[in-house]
Amino acid sequence: MNIDELNTKKTGLLFFDMLNVYYHGASEETRKSKKPIIDNAIRLMQTARESGILIFYAMANHRPDGESRSLILTDTDMQLNPWPNGECNPSVHGATEGSWGQKVIAELVPRQEDYIIPKYRWSTFHQTYFDLALRTRKIDTLIISGGAVDIGVASTVYSARDLDYNVIIVRDACSNRDSESMSVFMDKVFPRMARVRSTDQVLKMIQKGATA
Repeated sequence: MNIDELNTKKTGLLFFDMLNVYYHGASEETRKSKKPIIDNAIRLMQTARESGILIFYAMANHRPDGESRSLILTDTDMQLNPWPNGECNPSVHGATEGSWGQKVIAELVPRQEDYIIPKYRWSTFHQTYFDLALRTRKIDTLIISGGAVDIGVASTVYSARDLDYNVIIVRDACSNRDSESMSVFMDKVFPRMARVRSTDQVLKMIQKGATA
């Protein structure tokens, strides 16, 4: 198959952590910067539904008391700030189980036929039923939209690659706090393990694949 071709019958669309805490619960400046990304994700969702592509939602799922969080030692917090006095103290995540922040944003609201994948670490595959769901539905290709690129999206792409899935990363339907690391992954890392495309390019691939 050519790299610009897509078999829609074997393709799934994954929205990674498109949750209230990261969008509607964020600052006005953040919401404004992410609005084009959300708009592109909506276009992907609509075209996927029209083409019969299954949709999956990766959803961070953390206990309110924080007892399921990762406690590994790191040099910095998630914003790359060094720990005060070297004391590593990860906080309880905003996407706690059952909270408003954990819910998928209304713009991309799941339907009954979609798949919700609660996850407990960065990768959508880690100790979840995601791989089982994909293989049961005979899906071998994933289209990925969401954020953060250098954290959970990257972890999911690495896992997908190791499990022999084809991956398409939608560059302008993904977000990242740091633009420099975003560019490094999109330009230097992902092209070696996946296909990086714009929303318009992916929509054309879907539309062409649906009529093949």
